[in-house]
Amino acid sequence: MKALDELTFDNRFAHLGDAFSTHVLPEPLDEPRLVVASAAAMALLDLDPAVAETPVFAELFGGHKLWAEAQPRAMVYSGHQFGGYTPQLGDGRGLLLGEVYNQAGEHWDLHLKGAGMTPYSRMGDGRAVLRSSIREFLASETLHALGIPTSRALCVIGSSTPVWREKQERGAMVLRLAPSHIRFGHFEYFYYTQKLDQLAELAEHVLNLHYPECREQPEPYLAMFREIVERNAEMIAKWQAYGFCHGVMNTDNMSILGITFDFGPFAFLDDFDAHFICNHSDHEGRYSFSNQVPIGQWNLSALAQALTPFISVDALKEALGLYLPLYQAHYLDLMRRRLGLTTAEEDDQKLVERLLKLMQNSGVDYTLFFRRLGDESAALAVARLRDDFVDLAGFDAWAELYKARVARDGDCSEAQRRERMHAVNPLYILRNYLAQNAIAAAESGDYSEVRRLHEVLTRPFEEQAGMEQYAQRPPDWGKHLEISCSS
Repeated sequence: MKALDELTFDNRFAHLGDAFSTHVLPEPLDEPRLVVASAAAMALLDLDPAVAETPVFAELFGGHKLWAEAQPRAMVYSGHQFGGYTPQLGDGRGLLLGEVYNQAGEHWDLHLKGAGMTPYSRMGDGRAVLRSSIREFLASETLHALGIPTSRALCVIGSSTPVWREKQERGAMVLRLAPSHIRFGHFEYFYYTQKLDQLAELAEHVLNLHYPECREQPEPYLAMFREIVERNAEMIAKWQAYGFCHGVMNTDNMSILGITFDFGPFAFLDDFDAHFICNHSDHEGRYSFSNQVPIGQWNLSALAQALTPFISVDALKEALGLYLPLYQAHYLDLMRRRLGLTTAEEDDQKLVERLLKLMQNSGVDYTLFFRRLGDESAALAVARLRDDFVDLAGFDAWAELYKARVARDGDCSEAQRRERMHAVNPLYILRNYLAQNAIAAAESGDYSEVRRLHEVLTRPFEEQAGMEQYAQRPPDWGKHLEISCSS
């Protein structure tokens, strides 16, 4: 394991030059202190988890110190926000401190969010607050534990620095990790400003570092775009299967790697609601839960437009045509597994759709339904779950179809069924009210709850002794929390 001063830097993005980013130093937080750290994320850098408790750790990730080899840069990009194009955005409160590589040869961006003003801050103060930093940290590590592609979060550093939002709050920084922080919006920026040389340089950078296998194809750029389409189809299928709502799927929040990126007003479904809008600021419902699938395709189309200098329109359209079939295949595979099925039948899609419609009309808890469905045999499970539904006749009809489908799937013991289903159906999920409870304690100076919640969520599929309170349906107030982009 390494100490903090033993990280090995290789600042590949910084070497692209000033057309792509601006050198900026982080603004230190007052009285920085560790709120929470992820040992699993630290392991990606070969760091000893014990260093998180040292003063230098909070000083480094609170903006007070910097490695000599680091080259902090604020990236420039643009993007479509709620469907409208914004010509210049960029890292308004974030800094790419540098890129490091671990003993396995993997490269990781160290990206500090809440690091102060940059040339791209516009009217903002460049700060992040404690509540949003905790939410992003918990979301990143929860999605990873669920098997959903995501950026990671190494730590949250709190402070006494006052920050004004709707009220006065305390500033914080979250250290994010990803193999790259390049977004769809990077490509859009150079395309719409007609800086085609830089656009080509950016495309070469991404191709060489993140999609090198595409070099072997007759049209490397097209192969790369096709891979990006495939990754996004799989990622969004996992969002939908596990009830994750991103909330702000602007193109500047879409990673070129097909990983979940830039957490704002996210939420996991409590009661199943296909029309759920998790972002209080999304008045038109553009980024509602059910719209995430078509918006994913819309965003890929925006990226495709930025790649037209290198790839024919017909080839781009053909690649985009892969998105929906790939999404559907991934989604249906995941939902079969969540239902405990190991084989495929033609009517499985209808079986899933019929269940979700029944859940929609009854306010059934999305996470707990699937978990309880695997607790015992199919017949006993549906009998116990029946009372959660309003349309009892409709559920009974579905239950008969489900039991028959399970019987055709093949024989297995009740213990085998439980093990298989519990391996894909989490008992613990990051519900908004759990995050809010942890945030409220942290804002009063008590970080034990956010650390305990993080620890529970790193093992979402395992029943953990003494943690029953994290596996309950939320109280009524917990279902109606308003989450906005303000952070």
